Amino acid sequence: MFPPRLSLSIVACFLSSLVVSSAHAESASNGIAAVVNGKVIVKSEYLDALQAQRQMIMMTHRDDLAGGQKALAEAEAKALDSLIDRELILAEFAKAGGAIKPQYVDDDINTLVREQFKGNRDQFVIELAKSGMTMKKFRELREKMIVVQVMRGRHAGKQTPPTPKQVEDYYRKHEDKYRDKDMIKFSTISIAKFSTEVGATPASQKKLAEEIRSKVVAGNDFATMAKTYSQDSKAQDGGEWGWMERKDMKPLMGDAAFAVKNGGVSDVISDDAAFIIIYVDTKKLGTVTPLDKVRTDIEKALMMEEAKDDLDTWLQSLRKAAVIRKFE
Repeated sequence: MFPPRLSLSIVACFLSSLVVSSAHAESASNGIAAVVNGKVIVKSEYLDALQAQRQMIMMTHRDDLAGGQKALAEAEAKALDSLIDRELILAEFAKAGGAIKPQYVDDDINTLVREQFKGNRDQFVIELAKSGMTMKKFRELREKMIVVQVMRGRHAGKQTPPTPKQVEDYYRKHEDKYRDKDMIKFSTISIAKFSTEVGATPASQKKLAEEIRSKVVAGNDFATMAKTYSQDSKAQDGGEWGWMERKDMKPLMGDAAFAVKNGGVSDVISDDAAFIIIYVDTKKLGTVTPLDKVRTDIEKALMMEEAKDDLDTWLQSLRKAAVIRKFE
């Protein structure tokens, strides 16, 4: 959960999630996933797009399987909506008479092979084959991805540089992002989302976590509750992790922990595989980087936010003008 090094169990969990997802995909490959302006998106097309995303996640997270697992979960949660948006964007591209040169697709794939497989094209093809993805199908999907990137770029708007006040306001609001060496001493109680207990469901596990938190808030000793209920590697230590630097924690966990006062207890946090309660013993805040040293980064962040807002507005206009039916 927190350690910087990945365990074999995490690797196995990530790989097994790919297998389970693929099996589920195969069983649901017939039928209609959605209809967009009269164009039918069959489930096999939806699953092809999802499989391509899985393949890209595997390729780009070869050394960060925990990050890959999170990216995979996010991709699957948004898969159908992303595909619908893609169809709307492709239709707009076609209306404009756009075309992507084959060389652009070649360059895209060659870059992927060079950066992710150190130029070993045979290994790249093998990885595609493992997922059941042909080069032809992968190429078609990458071409569509390039079209989407081009259209998104056109409609992201031309951003104006933020004012000094906007930069200063952002800096003050996100000051914790620019502190170095934030340290925290904390403990956790982790309740697995997917338990082997008969009748257990994620909903019942979350209810259990909420009940445990209520008991802690009511005065029950956190360490005793951790030894009794927690299912993470620190349970026998009363849930105690000791001192840890914020950068070594998952962002979700770090944000939640640092939002709690010393001696306080977090809400129940929903992580990838568990519901987690954090007890904060104490914190030591690091030194804030001066504004002048991060001004350029903040300006870029603000311009990216503006671009995202412009893009979201454009996509929303496409959705409003379209007739969309989903069959999930």
